[in-house]
Amino acid sequence: MRILVVGDSFVSADVFRRGLNALADEHELTFLQLDESRTPPALSIREYAGDPREIIEWIVGVEVLVVHGAPVTDEVLDASDMLRLVCCARGGPVNVDVAAASERSIPVVTTPAKNADAVADQTLAFMVMLARRFPHAQRFLLEGNGVGDSAFQGARFFGHDLGGHVLGLVGYGNVGHRVARRARAFEMKVIVFDPYLDLEGDENVEQVADLETLLERAHFVSLHARATPENENLLGHSAFARMRLGSYFVNTARETLVDEEALDEALSSGRLAGAALDVVRPRNASGPHPLLRHENVVLTPHIGGATHETLLRGATMVAEEIKRFAAGEPLLNVINRQAVDA
Repeated sequence: MRILVVGDSFVSADVFRRGLNALADEHELTFLQLDESRTPPALSIREYAGDPREIIEWIVGVEVLVVHGAPVTDEVLDASDMLRLVCCARGGPVNVDVAAASERSIPVVTTPAKNADAVADQTLAFMVMLARRFPHAQRFLLEGNGVGDSAFQGARFFGHDLGGHVLGLVGYGNVGHRVARRARAFEMKVIVFDPYLDLEGDENVEQVADLETLLERAHFVSLHARATPENENLLGHSAFARMRLGSYFVNTARETLVDEEALDEALSSGRLAGAALDVVRPRNASGPHPLLRHENVVLTPHIGGATHETLLRGATMVAEEIKRFAAGEPLLNVINRQAVDA
């Protein structure tokens, strides 16, 4: 098969080349590194980089298209009358016009959970940083204070162990259950609220009936829910008010789950002892994010899945799907299966 592989600044063509190397003996692979300086607007897709016209120049006669963040519009899909499969190396193919692919009976496969271990690692790192008051200690040094001036210097920064505390997970999917496994290694008790799962028989966690119960019991609350219109601002004023006094809040899921003004108030009032977020809502204003005015806040620029292992895992997952496709075997992670099978 002829396969066009389009790299971008996040998952480069070189990463794809390593992950798809096992296909080279049996298939014709062409690698394209996108020019992202040209990124025109498109109504049917989002979170993409590059110009569809660049892909159109290369896709004629291609049977399989592999992308991460490249724009796959209806024009791209129509540019090769031989196109039979689109592979998107991310969990949600928002840069692919899935509806247009479905109309053409082209399956779109994704790589769910490729970053789950990386995000779970970051979640535990956030919890340790908050519990041990790392942000306070870092600011102390950035302000010019000396290191090791006294054996008693650490008395300024007493924190907590994770062990013996309760972790409340809101959502228990690919990331949530990995966080639970790591937290148990720290000897934490894990409680879960997930209305879509029945965890009866899981001896490792306790499932609670409602979010309010979880918020009232947990010393640490960590979000791992999907972003839907129904759960926008899931954590707002009333939710933060229910959390234990002196508890900690972590969000490595989606920014729309949190009312950031309510979070700011919970930090200002002392209701929360700290918060760590890998995702926040976009801002037009320049300068530091307002939440960073709090000494007990950790904020990172959406790096939860930004590990070399995550990128290579996504590429190898794509390679496995292409092997199945070439062998006539069922594909595993088809986002539009119902439309394609109809």
